[in-house]
Amino acid sequence: MTPAFDPVSAWSALLRVHAAVVPKLGRALADAGLPISWYDVLLVLNAAPQRRLRMTDLGDRAVLSREQVSRVVTELERAGLVERQANPDDRRSWFAVVTAQGRVRLRAAAPTYLQAIESHFTSHLTPRELHLVARALGKVLEAEDPDLSSS
Repeated sequence: MTPAFDPVSAWSALLRVHAAVVPKLGRALADAGLPISWYDVLLVLNAAPQRRLRMTDLGDRAVLSREQVSRVVTELERAGLVERQANPDDRRSWFAVVTAQGRVRLRAAAPTYLQAIESHFTSHLTPRELHLVARALGKVLEAEDPDLSSS
C-alpha cells in the first residue's frame, strides 16, 4: 500500500531548499567578490547569443524580478561588467551586453559557484535523484513557461 502523499509537501520542500541553499551560495559568491544577483545576470547574458539580451528578455530569464534586473544592470554597468546598447531595430528598447571584464569576473567566480552548488545541493543527492529532480522541475517549467524551458 502506497502512503498518501500531500502534494503541498513537494512545493514546501522546494521552497525550503531554496531558502536554505541560496543564501549559502550568495555568501560563497560574496566571498569571491561577486554578489549572487550580479552572478545571475552575468551568467544569463554570457549564455545569450552575442552575449547580449534585450532588457525585457533579461528580465524574463534572470531569477530576479524585472525591477531588480534593472537595478542590477545599472550596478554592473557602473562596475564596467555590463554595458547598455541601444537596439537599432527598436529605439524604445535597450540591450544589456556583458563586457570582456564582466566575462573575466564571471569566469573567476564560476569555480566558487559550482563548488557551493556541490557542497550545499548536489552532494546530498544521488545521480539518479539529480536526474529526477531536473526532469520533474523541467516538466513544470515547460508547462508554465515553454519559452524559458530551453534557456
